[in-house]
Amino acid sequence: MRKRRPGRARAAAVPLALLLALVAAGCGGYDLPDDMATPQGGSTGGPSSTASDPTETAPAQSADPPPADLDLALSEPAEDSYYPEVGDPSVDALHYDLDLTWDPATDTLTGAETLTFRSTGTADRFQLDFGEPLEISSLTLDGAEVSYEHTGKDLVVTAPVKQDQRYELVVDYSGTPEPVRAPTERSDLLYTGFTIDDEHQTWTMQEPIGAYSWYAVNDQPSDKALYDFTLQVPSPWTGVANGLQTADELTGDDDATHKTQFHLAEPAASYLITLAFGDYDKTEDIGPNDLPITYWTPRGDEPGDGLRYSPEAIAWLEEYLGPYPFDTAGILLVDSESGMETQTLITLGDTPYSTSADTVVHEFAHQWYGDQVSPDDWRDVWMNEGMAMYLQLMWQAEQEGTPFEQYLDGLADDERHYREESGPPGAYDPSEFGNSNVYFGGAFFWQALREKVGDEKFFEVVRGWPQAQDNKSTDRETLLAYLEEQTGEDLDDLWNGWVLGESSPTS
Repeated sequence: MRKRRPGRARAAAVPLALLLALVAAGCGGYDLPDDMATPQGGSTGGPSSTASDPTETAPAQSADPPPADLDLALSEPAEDSYYPEVGDPSVDALHYDLDLTWDPATDTLTGAETLTFRSTGTADRFQLDFGEPLEISSLTLDGAEVSYEHTGKDLVVTAPVKQDQRYELVVDYSGTPEPVRAPTERSDLLYTGFTIDDEHQTWTMQEPIGAYSWYAVNDQPSDKALYDFTLQVPSPWTGVANGLQTADELTGDDDATHKTQFHLAEPAASYLITLAFGDYDKTEDIGPNDLPITYWTPRGDEPGDGLRYSPEAIAWLEEYLGPYPFDTAGILLVDSESGMETQTLITLGDTPYSTSADTVVHEFAHQWYGDQVSPDDWRDVWMNEGMAMYLQLMWQAEQEGTPFEQYLDGLADDERHYREESGPPGAYDPSEFGNSNVYFGGAFFWQALREKVGDEKFFEVVRGWPQAQDNKSTDRETLLAYLEEQTGEDLDDLWNGWVLGESSPTS
């Protein structure tokens, strides 16, 4: 997600005009005035740079991923209470196999998609989200051609399906994808999904919607799925996506096509998927416990200090959240001023703000809160953003050497203003997705809980929540029940005040 970032406060609040001065990226943290910049460390892993052109690297490599256990991706899809027009609870997507080719000369995406899904009911049809500019050339269900209608963003397939039975839908399509209008008036978040830049390179950011701009998908966060990608683009450009890279080779006449493959080993919500085609260098790094980290940067650009802070950021977060939850990590730079916590491979705009160390800390915090455990409804985006913001503020206070309570006191007036302007974090205006109230209101909720139960119990439950909900999408009721059970406290007053209250609690 993207947001307006306030400046950091010391003992007193930063003026609101300054807090709203910079429109920025993704769901990441908030940037600072130049004279309050956060120190940035270097990588402990000693990154090594590798050009993305496979002719300049090791010989072509290809390794098939192990067979996926599709039960990992079993979900309970729901109709979104905020954006019910996107997503459909009749489909439980289990695995997307996406074979995609990008032609920058014609701005054409050609796709061969195989979707394995479970039908959640018995019916004579089912529905997915799929961008209108894309035209279907073939559609089969379990190998047989079936009828379908593609109107606007709705792809309705007419075929009998039975509850809990699994099916394989194959869709061949092509066209020029277009981004979609997001439910907000923020200038940095007006359109989401597949984006083509002036050089015909592409990238995606799609919170809360927009994955359907480039493939047929159940585009709602309650439905997590596994992914495999086969990406082809004219060499020396590269296709990049989430997960572990399993192939890198030149194909076709005169080796003119660059083919890459990626495997996402744990299920992800559609808004956490990233895809880019462009002219990239690949730089490899090592994080805690030999975690492989990859930076994809524009050709000729070295990863800056902010990106190379990734090993330290992950190590710092592990102190509070436990082991990093996935098998790979990385950052993809794109031609944007925004950023997203896309699973295993964070997508950041190529700007000083988006590539700062505090943004990197924020987006990696989301790998636990938002990615490992996701909301099942967009009303609960505060559960992700509040914790990522809280940890970012903890890190910033630590870097500055300011006591954390004092640091938060300096932001209290701003939290009150955001709540008054955009509503409580748990009941925001659906037409104003991604405003600062969900970040700061959520962060102050977590601080109120910490003050009530003490540091030891607080960090125990903070660490335990994503582990208890591993690979799931869940809701606020489940979170509240978990917190009350683990702390032994009645949290109704704290919850109603900080999550749902129209005004910020005074104590």
